[in-house]
Amino acid sequence: MLYNLFEYLEQHYNLTGAGLFRYITFRSALAFVLALFISTYYGKRIINKLRKMQIGETVRDLGLDGQKEKTGTPTMGGIIIIIGTLIPVLLLTQLDNVYIILLIITTLWMGTIGFIDDYLKIHKKNKDGLKGRFKIVGQVGLGLVVGLVLYFNPNVTIKEEKVSNQIEITQNTNPAQHFGEAKKSTKTTIPFFKNNEFDYASLVSWIGDDYRKYAWLPFVLIVIFIITAVSNGANLTDGIDGLAAGTSMIIVATLAVFAWVSGNLVFANYLNVMFIPNSGEMTIFISAFIGGLIGFLWYNTFPAQVFMGDTGSLTIGGIIAVIAIAVRKEMLIPILAGIFLIEVTSVMLQVSYFKYTRKKYGEGKRIFLMSPLHHHYQKKGIHESKIVVRFWIIGIMLAVLTIVTLKVR
Repeated sequence: MLYNLFEYLEQHYNLTGAGLFRYITFRSALAFVLALFISTYYGKRIINKLRKMQIGETVRDLGLDGQKEKTGTPTMGGIIIIIGTLIPVLLLTQLDNVYIILLIITTLWMGTIGFIDDYLKIHKKNKDGLKGRFKIVGQVGLGLVVGLVLYFNPNVTIKEEKVSNQIEITQNTNPAQHFGEAKKSTKTTIPFFKNNEFDYASLVSWIGDDYRKYAWLPFVLIVIFIITAVSNGANLTDGIDGLAAGTSMIIVATLAVFAWVSGNLVFANYLNVMFIPNSGEMTIFISAFIGGLIGFLWYNTFPAQVFMGDTGSLTIGGIIAVIAIAVRKEMLIPILAGIFLIEVTSVMLQVSYFKYTRKKYGEGKRIFLMSPLHHHYQKKGIHESKIVVRFWIIGIMLAVLTIVTLKVR
């Protein structure tokens, strides 16, 4: 909204300073500050409102230190993140940008699924909340929408670097001339390889010469899988104060780097990465999202004054997945979102091993004291604050490794 307003003022009235809104860096900084203010200032009011409405967490007795004290802590705090993110986005981004539209849809879609789940747990006293199959249907539905839009929308294109000799590259000072025409593509980036592009269309090349007509099938299925996996990973990570919000903040800050580089002609040329027109606008959304996460973290650090609930965790996972797919860096998710992967893997191993040993020996055995993994360390007597900070440190190390892939091939 403000972007269009100041663009109009600059063009028709030559308003001093209005041109600043043309710069993604300026709007990103403004979005971050505004989101941080909204989430911290109004976050307290939202928490008080949740407390008055008796929207408190019912904590099961799992034998963990400090667990009983958390009973009654307001949940649905993901509302703070959503409001803190969307208001700056609506004010400062180009709302006709396809990537911004998809991220707004993702935020509202996943937020709604999480809200329904939290509502059923609290108001309907249904400890299981929304049934798992309905969550999956919602996640698959979002994946279907995102996948089809990214494949068929004419504004979702890439520009690949032209193959030219070194003399031409040296003499050519215009980075724009290093890239070909914008085109539709199902290519993505493979980390750590020099010729690091993989075309999803090749998965159906066995069909015949017209296989590209069916390239949307593997692409959409992969998008559905990624969105479902990452949103569930974020959901499982949300188990102790500050863990999900802190690790997610590190992940999205790293994705901001990729979004900005991929949408910037000069840096895409310098780093020899896929140039994705219009993707730089996502940097503003991500900046607002980081501001919302930090503002929420203000109230979520130990001892937490509010929990994000599924309203927040499912939303966070969905946003991370969509950004990674949009910038063609989804293959970096196992590294960048390694904390999510470890948490999900610990649950899968625990359940599988328990079922296997119960079937074979008549008594189920466990690999971990408790899953997800953060609860295992709680059971070992490590304070949750120490667990959270150590997970953050691991998250930062994984983020650095992810950024290094821009140059290490």
